[in-house]
Amino acid sequence: MFRFFFFFFFFFFIFFIANNVEGNPHNYGEALAKSLLFFQGQRSGRLPPHQLLTWRSNSGLSDGRLANVDLSGGYYDAGDNVKFNFPMAFTTTMLSWSTLEYGRRMGPEIQEARAAIRWATDYLLKCATATPGRLYVGVGDPNVDHKCWERPEDMDTVRTVYWVSPDKPGSDVAGETAAALAAASIVFHRIDPAYSKKLMGTAQKVFQFALRYQGSYSSSLGSAVCPFYCSYSGYKDELLWGAAWLFRATNAVYYYNLIKSLGADDEPDLFSWDNKYAGAHVLLSRRALIHHDKNFDQYQQEAENFMCKILPNSPSSSTQYTQGGLMFKLPESNLQYVTSITFLVTTYSKYMSFTKHTFNCGNLFVTPSTLRSLAKRQVDYILGDNPLRMSYMIGYGPYFPKRIHHRGSSLPSLTTHPQSIGCDGGFQPFFHSMSPNPNILVGAVVGGPNQSDGFPDERDDYSHSEPATYINGAIVGPLAYFASARH
Repeated sequence: MFRFFFFFFFFFFIFFIANNVEGNPHNYGEALAKSLLFFQGQRSGRLPPHQLLTWRSNSGLSDGRLANVDLSGGYYDAGDNVKFNFPMAFTTTMLSWSTLEYGRRMGPEIQEARAAIRWATDYLLKCATATPGRLYVGVGDPNVDHKCWERPEDMDTVRTVYWVSPDKPGSDVAGETAAALAAASIVFHRIDPAYSKKLMGTAQKVFQFALRYQGSYSSSLGSAVCPFYCSYSGYKDELLWGAAWLFRATNAVYYYNLIKSLGADDEPDLFSWDNKYAGAHVLLSRRALIHHDKNFDQYQQEAENFMCKILPNSPSSSTQYTQGGLMFKLPESNLQYVTSITFLVTTYSKYMSFTKHTFNCGNLFVTPSTLRSLAKRQVDYILGDNPLRMSYMIGYGPYFPKRIHHRGSSLPSLTTHPQSIGCDGGFQPFFHSMSPNPNILVGAVVGGPNQSDGFPDERDDYSHSEPATYINGAIVGPLAYFASARH
């Protein structure tokens, strides 16, 4: 009997160690559902009756009033109470692309994905159509807002309205807005044709504005958007990105010719709300791989050059990895690059699988499973397979950040604290407290660990502990991909 128990416990111990070294299998379906639920926590405007994150309430109902227009709705970009349309539009484009590529793998979550997209596009349509000759691109003075720590429901800071126009151009934000509306028009093409048509018509007008009045919105708006969401990469990438999405949506020769005239000469090694080149290359490579269209071979080559810059064993790799295996691009909010790049990696892997395509990075032979393995490693790291055993998705797994840099999450809800909390009222005792946030922003993916795989979990460490819509917008696709057994 003793020998039996000895062997039983010995094998149990080996099994336990093995599972903890490799990391337990993840419930990607659960993570997918939570990644979409997060967007409810970022909603601005009048919340619907079926709102699941009930610690949030109505906010920003008078947004746009200073310009005599209705700009209620949309999303707060991160842990603050400002609506920045440049990253919001990118988030919308990525949610739409995720739905187009992986909607069949989402199961019931497809409804939540569409709802998340529509919450943004309803707002972006207002911004594009409220005043002829203007594209509204933001609400709320970021320099004032960032000095406050208050719930969105209590906002008493000035809700300044920002726009671009022929004399104050913004081809980058207009190009991205056009991409978002065009991508969403494909999502709603069959389920709501009238809405889809409205999205497409508006996308085309906004894109013409971007083309006709060329210039960067950073130059036009200055400190209202910089350094927060400066267009560091310029606006040519958004023109290519917008044209690529309009071509995908319409198949029109006009957009094809425009894409060709814009070229594909930039070779980045990241993809983000600012730099869209790699995304445009992967999007356009679909025509070469899936449709065998030789006119798009250059984009396939650009997409593969990008993958060669990302793969760790590639001779042309320019991507660092932490000791724990996480892609590391930049110190501030690194997971935004990880999720966006991972989306491109899974999507290109999917295109390759469809045609049994392979390619080489020098002496490295790359198959669809090469890319899939890299993407899975990144997703698993975010979900808890890392040296700290911490999930960087809030509410997923037993151990996740408790003090995230997020006003609504860190301050008591209206239900528990009906009294208003003013601009300075949230700092003491809430912001500076070591207590966990009272409201769990389920599904939020934070900025992530540092280059040493460390994470202090401190509320004031915004570069690591702040969630953002564009981090989540990009991880939805990979989660849907791995949630399905059909790889």
